Amino acid sequence: MKRVMVFGTFDGLHPGHFSLFRQARKYGEYLIAITARDKTVKKIKNRLPFKNELERLEDIQRCKLADKAILGYEVDPYRIIREIKPDVICLGYDQKAFIEDLPKELEKMKLATKIYRMKPYRPEKYHSLIINKQRCLI
Repeated sequence: MKRVMVFGTFDGLHPGHFSLFRQARKYGEYLIAITARDKTVKKIKNRLPFKNELERLEDIQRCKLADKAILGYEVDPYRIIREIKPDVICLGYDQKAFIEDLPKELEKMKLATKIYRMKPYRPEKYHSLIINKQRCLI
């Protein structure tokens, strides 16, 4: 069974996230969604997410678009990859964190994991930054 992994903050699930999950599912039979920890989001984006990590994880588990949803690790972002050993990693169109070193890290792990970049789905409307700004205005 081909395992596919996606990563994200997933701060308020929206059609862009659903599109990411659907696109990623085409690369394998078992989809694993890794939800970023609050400390990791703060470090990368210099802000905390609107929802906390457990709320965001529960949202993914409830939507049932992933076969498994788990929290990532705070200290070593590549640890989860070493543990699960996915066949494929699907990245969001706008993902930048940890991606530059990903091929080198996979090589160190001796994994033949393929990496694919997913296409955006209406990014001018469905992006967490835009949606969360709208929430703050309400």
